[in-house]
Order: sequence, then structure tokens, then C-alpha cells
Amino acid sequence: MKRFTIIFFLLLLGGCSENELSGEVTYVVDGDTLDVKLGDGSDERIRLLLIDTPETKHPTVGVEPYGPEASEFTSQLEGEFVELELDVSERDRYGRLLAYVWHNEEMFNEKILAAGLARVSVYPPNTRYVDEFKATEGEAQREELGIWSLENYKTDQTDESCTIKGNVNSRGDKIYHTETSSYYEQTIPEEWFCSVEEAENAGFRAPK
Repeated sequence: MKRFTIIFFLLLLGGCSENELSGEVTYVVDGDTLDVKLGDGSDERIRLLLIDTPETKHPTVGVEPYGPEASEFTSQLEGEFVELELDVSERDRYGRLLAYVWHNEEMFNEKILAAGLARVSVYPPNTRYVDEFKATEGEAQREELGIWSLENYKTDQTDESCTIKGNVNSRGDKIYHTETSSYYEQTIPEEWFCSVEEAENAGFRAPK
């Protein structure tokens, strides 16, 4: 996938300049997470959208097969200039910026999928490239690249049960809305949760 202009998406972000959504990769945490110093001087931890790579530093899972290879693959971005394209939800529950990462006119999220070192991971509403990504993943599966060389490797991580919307109102109150909430349809989610317990553990409360 070749890079196209991101001006439209920048305008959606309320006047952010392209300089504020680009910068130098300063550190690679693992295959799908990295740190970027943006053009405005701020530091952001970036979580690559729509993909999931094998774990290398998880406290309970430990090091998964092809986790080190995925981290090494992403490490090629260290010291490189990248551009960030956002989707609908800007951040995850950990405060990480969610983005499609462009490097040398290519989208890195899809590049690591093509190498067989990541799988598609869908968490609505960030689904802009899901069809393209699934096609790329399918090709890597057919060629049995990386993780797809392993028998019975875990498949697509789409979780359609994550329907609870988390929103922060003008007073800073963190409120979750289930499908039975009066304002569910009008609510624009900043986060999605799979259960009420998960929402409450993240600091959200039910609407009054």
C-alpha cells in the first residue's frame, strides 16, 4: 500500500499540522509499539493500528514464537522519520496514540503483516484498512510466512462483543454507555470495552 495524502485526516483532527503528526522513532518497544518524538517536540508512545504481533515482554505470556523477530523487524524504524495517520479513536486505554505508521511512502502496519510477523487485530471503530490488511494477511498465510508457518496459530482477533462505549464529557467525567443506555447511539466513543467490569477498571462509570 503506497502512501496517499493525509491532509484530509489532519483537518479532521481540528487543524493539527502535518509536522505534529510526524517525527523520529526514538525507541521500539516491540513489534507493534514504538516511541516517536513528534515535530512539536512532544514524545508519544505509538500503538500500530489493526495489527497484533507476538509478545516479547508480557508479564504472564512471556516470549511468544516470532516475537523477537517481529521486534527486530520493527527496529528498522529506529532513528527513522515517520508520518502518523490516525483513525476514529485517537488513544487506547493506556494513553498510547493509535496510528497507521508511514515510512518511505509505505504503511509499516501492512508491511509487517506481509512479512508474516503480525496478524490482523480489529477493535472498532478503527477499521479504515481492515479489508486491505486481511488480504495481505491472507497472502502471508498462503505462503506460510513467519507465524503462519506454525500449526494452529491463533487467528483474527476481531471481538464483536466489545460494544461498550467509553466517553469523556466536557467536565472530564469518564462515562461508559452500554447498548441499553439512552445516549448510546449519540455517543462518539473514545474507547471501547468488552464488559462493564473492564470499563469500570479503566476508571469509567455508568451514566446517571
